[in-house]
Amino acid sequence: MIVLTTILQILIFPGFLFASFIGLLLAGIDRKVLARMQHRIGPPIIQPMYDFFKLCGKETIVPAAANRHVYMLAPWASLCSLIVMCLFIPVGGLTFFSGNADLIIIIYLLTIPAVCLIIGGSSSGSPYAAVGISREMVTMIAYELPLIIVFLAIARVVGRGELVFSIKTVAEYQIANGALVSHIALIPAAIAFLLIIPAEVGTQPFDTAEAETEICEGPLVEYSGKPLALFKLNSSLKMFIMSALFTTLFIGVVYTGNVIADVVIFVAICCLVTIICMTLVHAVTARLKIEHLFKFYWTVVAGIALVSLILVWAGL
Repeated sequence: MIVLTTILQILIFPGFLFASFIGLLLAGIDRKVLARMQHRIGPPIIQPMYDFFKLCGKETIVPAAANRHVYMLAPWASLCSLIVMCLFIPVGGLTFFSGNADLIIIIYLLTIPAVCLIIGGSSSGSPYAAVGISREMVTMIAYELPLIIVFLAIARVVGRGELVFSIKTVAEYQIANGALVSHIALIPAAIAFLLIIPAEVGTQPFDTAEAETEICEGPLVEYSGKPLALFKLNSSLKMFIMSALFTTLFIGVVYTGNVIADVVIFVAICCLVTIICMTLVHAVTARLKIEHLFKFYWTVVAGIALVSLILVWAGL
């Protein structure tokens, strides 16, 4: 038992620290670039780190009407799922876990943070949280369909006619055949994935579940202290995970022979993906209504992803 615990600490703890640091850094870059685009100075890039540690030092207040155990457990369960997800994504050629169905596991793991947000919000007993969790459920249903279609298109190409859901196989395929984003049939899938990222992370214009100007942060309205800090950290981790997932699946893992250089290049690409699909979209759009969000993902985004799947299935 002691040996198993030590192994888990060696494998998971450094990966968690790296992913958390990069996630908070990406959140800071996102806020800084957005401010510059709006002709503001903006906060320091490391402001999300300041906010996280400040919240950790604040008092945790549990509402009288809340289910205390569920209320406190929800952010931790969400964090654990994100940590496990980080271990499946190769960074600079380094990965902890790999298998034959990584993408399927990631689909399941991606739903856990949203479910934890729903459960945590519902346990608080707040009417604002009730509105927020209903929106979160609709948002989750909206982007899951196009995400699955994108993964099917990738699996079909990498498997050369069969469905292969291994991230390691995707990386090896791109080393031999070039980045998947250079394949004409997968360009619509890449565009669809970029449009999915803001909804998965919960940034404008797809932040309907936590609309602070409408429902006071929705599911998070009653959270404070460390639980709120964990939910904010989870959001930053999702930002890194989704950008890293796009980089891995469509651009490929860079191998220069130097691990540090590979990691730096990988993080730089993730930063560029974050700016393109989140910061730019945030700067030029307003928040969508929940019915418009659902319609957009099940028509436009799902349609774009389906075009890619049809082209791939047709052998193009």
